[in-house]
Amino acid sequence: MTQQTQTGAQQFSSFAEFYPYYLAEHAHPTCRLLHFIGSSLVLAVIAYVAVSQQWVYLWLLPLIGYGFAWVGHFFFEHNRPATFKHPVYSLIGDWVMFKDILIGRVSLRKKSG
Repeated sequence: MTQQTQTGAQQFSSFAEFYPYYLAEHAHPTCRLLHFIGSSLVLAVIAYVAVSQQWVYLWLLPLIGYGFAWVGHFFFEHNRPATFKHPVYSLIGDWVMFKDILIGRVSLRKKSG
């Protein structure tokens, strides 16, 4: 059950409860696209590091992952990333949304209507 804290932040009792909120915070297609690009680049860097064993490039992961996402939030979505209040669920949400975009469950296009 969703609850609010004294500061007004929502508390979620499960990821299943959190994910619809997460998607609502990522309604703008450009924000979703930037998350997808950032996540794709994170996977590419991990693959490169695993093959090359150039461990120094691991420092790029948070810069790439959060950089693209935060540009989407601050310039297109005009909201604060869920990471600030719900870091674990938000990280899980990033990868679930990535998977949902890949399989076509979440669109990168504007909803009509």
